[in-house]
Amino acid sequence: MTITEDLRRLRRRVVVTGWGAVTPLGNDAESTWSAMLAGRSGISPITGFEVSDLATRIGGEIRGFDPDAYLPRPVSRRMDTYARYAFAAAVQARDTAELVVDDELSPRLGVLIGSGYGPVRYNHGVADTLRDHGPRRISPYAQVTGAIDNAAGEISMQFGACGPTRAMSTACATGTDSIGEAARWIAHGYADAVVAGGADDCITRGDLAGSGNARALSTRNDDPHGASRPFDAARDGFVMSSGAGVVVLEELERAVGRGAPILAEVLGYAATSDAHHWTAPHPEGTGAKAAMRGALDDAGLTPDAVGYVNAHGTSTPVGDDREVRSIREVLGAHATRIPVSSTKSMTGHMIGAGGAVEAIVSALAMRDGVAPPTINCADPLDPEMNFVAHTPQEHDIRVAMSNSFGFGGHNAVLVLGRWDG
Repeated sequence: MTITEDLRRLRRRVVVTGWGAVTPLGNDAESTWSAMLAGRSGISPITGFEVSDLATRIGGEIRGFDPDAYLPRPVSRRMDTYARYAFAAAVQARDTAELVVDDELSPRLGVLIGSGYGPVRYNHGVADTLRDHGPRRISPYAQVTGAIDNAAGEISMQFGACGPTRAMSTACATGTDSIGEAARWIAHGYADAVVAGGADDCITRGDLAGSGNARALSTRNDDPHGASRPFDAARDGFVMSSGAGVVVLEELERAVGRGAPILAEVLGYAATSDAHHWTAPHPEGTGAKAAMRGALDDAGLTPDAVGYVNAHGTSTPVGDDREVRSIREVLGAHATRIPVSSTKSMTGHMIGAGGAVEAIVSALAMRDGVAPPTINCADPLDPEMNFVAHTPQEHDIRVAMSNSFGFGGHNAVLVLGRWDG
């Protein structure tokens, strides 16, 4: 469906006023961004549990995170780690936005926090406790802590957000979908502000074993910093990571009226499904191309308006190749004139958090006029493309596209605009 100009005029404009992140590179958005510009890798040997019998023994673990800085101890103790990361990123986003939740905002403030895997660590622990100690040792909070809406619920209760509160789960597209759908809530008048994003902490023995058996993960265990290598000829799979990314979205006039720090504008969003295969992308990239075109159409922009693409770029042999071909087909000759990078080369793949963090990165790239690098891209699969190999590049970026393509054929794309006042 083509969005008409009349429909665009009727929609309320949506801006980003706050952001927060917890990643393998840093425990907030700015430190993560600084590490990216330095070309630093957050991938290392896994230390949290026994991995000697696993094919993949590396990942992007969160280091130095202190939940007590964000949550009362009795609350954090009942939460899975993914929800703690989400809550911390939400607090950072709220504080960056200078958002005060009063009686007027509360019923118009929504929460949409997604996760690809949800509270897997907690649920694994429940199974172990039941086996080893019996049913009387299971917490009465097990049903809520073990649900995928736990992060959204905790944020809603602690923030006093009485508008729509939801969870989203679309595999690797979750973070992008959460921000895109939340923007629609505001654009169509269902909320005035939304805390939106994604989080995951799925570095567990079971998840590494399953993804490893699917031959999706890198086995470059002797070179963890070089293991995630999107668009490089020697790539052999993605690297699983933990993390969270959350933004505060607001209706433009409200944000301007309260003097909020406006960081970017959400111009367009689209989501599609491949309806093809659980783990493999469509061979022609049909759904990915439709999502990119749909997001541009939603924004009312032509392909030559895009100044930077933060690619999904997971470092899988098939996925990277098909994404590059899809980008080239959608953007045409313009695709080779702009930077296209994958910051998963540094963070690894944070699953449900990936798209949210990458949307934040896209906004930071516009703010600072710098395209972050794709490290480890020594032998690019398409020499005509500018993958921003190894080091960042200065670019005047006014429009950025952020791609997320997930298992199950989920495709989601955001188009963000620089805010110049």
